[in-house]
Amino acid sequence: MTHAKARPAREWASDGLFRPLAARLVPPLARLGINPLHVVLTHMALGVACGVLLRRGHRVTPAVLLQVKTLLDNLDGQLARATGQTTETGRLLDTEGDLLVNAAVLTGLAGRWGVPLTVLLSLILSVDYLWERDHRGARGEVFRDPPAQAGDDPRVLAALRLTYALYFTPQERVLGALFERRLRAVTPGEPTPEGRLAYTPREINAVAANLGLSTQLLALGVCLLAGRPGVYLWSLPAQAAVLVGVQVWREGRVSGKW
Repeated sequence: MTHAKARPAREWASDGLFRPLAARLVPPLARLGINPLHVVLTHMALGVACGVLLRRGHRVTPAVLLQVKTLLDNLDGQLARATGQTTETGRLLDTEGDLLVNAAVLTGLAGRWGVPLTVLLSLILSVDYLWERDHRGARGEVFRDPPAQAGDDPRVLAALRLTYALYFTPQERVLGALFERRLRAVTPGEPTPEGRLAYTPREINAVAANLGLSTQLLALGVCLLAGRPGVYLWSLPAQAAVLVGVQVWREGRVSGKW
């Protein structure tokens, strides 16, 4: 049994591969009393190590370790939910740890282009987050369940909140405002509940979810094993172009163009 978050669309790489494998590890780790935060820290360390190895020219070992990292990334939340240990600290550490890993990996691959590519990947992942949030909001659904426990160390939690506020919150606000402006631009008058439903169909989540981090790291691993890491790097602007096309499509749904 998987302890998965309900989502409006499935990410194939996560739901079809990594999450079921991770679910098999939940019972033994729960019996051992493993803290989910330790799982988060472990996959963070693996991801950063991959970045260092990529910088040194390695390909096969990072490709394999990235899949182990992804497996553990699909495990930590399941373990936390199964053992009643979901915390705000865990959620923020997981999110910000992924950012650190992405920066390390992309910098290891692309050198000085690592930072802008990291930002681009972060924006792609933020679109997935925002489109799911808006999909649920338009249907009166709860977007994120509250943590089962309070945060751990208050100082750690404060630092994580500050990091999130400095990096993620601005891009979420900018993208969220952009999507809202585009809805209003194609809606005569105030957007109606029906219009918001039309603007947030499941199809857009199906596209964005399958550009999620599990898919990203699986694709990168395949490209590394094939000796073509540049294919993955060039895929990032192509992915952004796909999301722009999906945005145009959903605007057309609301305006009645198609």
